[in-house]
Amino acid sequence: MLDTAAIRQLFPALNRQVNGQPAIYLDGPGGTQVPQGVIDAMSAVMVDGGSNLGGQFVTSLEAEQITQDARAAGADLLGAQPSEIVFGQNMTSLTFSMSRALAATWQPGDEIVVTNLDHDANITPWVMAAADRDVTVRTVDFTPDGPLDYDGLDAALNDRTRLVAVTAASNALGTRTDPARVAAAARSVGALSYIDGVHNTPHSLVDVAAWGCDFYVCSSYKFFGPHTGMLFGKQQHLEELTAYKVRASSTEGPGKWETGTQSFESLAGVTAAVDFIASLGQGDTRRDQIVSGTAAVEAHGDAVTDRFLSGIAELPGVSVAGVTDGSIPRTPTFAVSVDGVAPEAVAKALSDRGIFAVSGHYYAVAVMERLGVLDQGGLTRLGFVAYNTLDEVDAALTALGEIAEELS
Repeated sequence: MLDTAAIRQLFPALNRQVNGQPAIYLDGPGGTQVPQGVIDAMSAVMVDGGSNLGGQFVTSLEAEQITQDARAAGADLLGAQPSEIVFGQNMTSLTFSMSRALAATWQPGDEIVVTNLDHDANITPWVMAAADRDVTVRTVDFTPDGPLDYDGLDAALNDRTRLVAVTAASNALGTRTDPARVAAAARSVGALSYIDGVHNTPHSLVDVAAWGCDFYVCSSYKFFGPHTGMLFGKQQHLEELTAYKVRASSTEGPGKWETGTQSFESLAGVTAAVDFIASLGQGDTRRDQIVSGTAAVEAHGDAVTDRFLSGIAELPGVSVAGVTDGSIPRTPTFAVSVDGVAPEAVAKALSDRGIFAVSGHYYAVAVMERLGVLDQGGLTRLGFVAYNTLDEVDAALTALGEIAEELS
């Protein structure tokens, strides 16, 4: 189990208070806070002086080393090779870029598959690209209180399928999928698999090599780092696909996908964030430590999930969407509703108590449409990560009970 007390000492933002009480950050699915090591790594680049790539002087060479270090860290985090790690502004921008490159290989009559369990950043880029190429889009459903419809996924595939885009974990409901199963299904018909791991990465071990997926995208600000996106692509794809880029930029490897100058201070922060995750575990290599540390993170998440779900079941007028019976894996992320109270009002009442949670659709538009709550303002999301405690779970449950009594 994680030593959450020790972990919390590393995060300066957790000292913030609201109305004289410690703030409770339950907005992790929208972005986590960062440990001091990340702050120090990013500050050092700016304090010591930084430069762009391409020079023979020390600060330019340091920028090159920062980039290489970040690729190595990203590879250790995802179970990949450094030459397969691409950085960008965020997951959404990287996915739009890759959708354009992949769409250039599609022909009219081809098909792609998306799901309505996904964040819109793994739906709309593909739908727009398909429209440009006269390609058919098939959408796979999910069970509101259960898993992705894998039978429906299999039924949607055929010899015209070119891409299967599926989330590894829903940022709205916490529902996890099986990336290895998705990748194998896509591969069985000669299609590529594109896994959105933004919500999954801070909660579960990522192993793209074992899964066999073609692409995996995530964002470091969801796993205790800065606002930088990261994409894994099998090396053959990164080399063979045509990147939309300027002529002067790299023509090979991950560099050809990194449009413009990268934020080197952010890349230093990415490395520090991965090192933080590694520090939670043990082992001879950073990858070993990440595997060990993530196991502890998962165990902590399971404990939080059990506490929250058992507690909310005792609150009249309060319910949680998604998987509640432990039948399939999920992250400790909960979309809740209070009878007769608008989601925005629930979030505001939580905020008044120093509990940070958001309401709405959180860009999981298709999920909210499927649940029939989009027009009613969506749901209120509470998300727990490695620095959240069981006491904070209890505080959130107490607050929800009070809100239900006072406002419903």
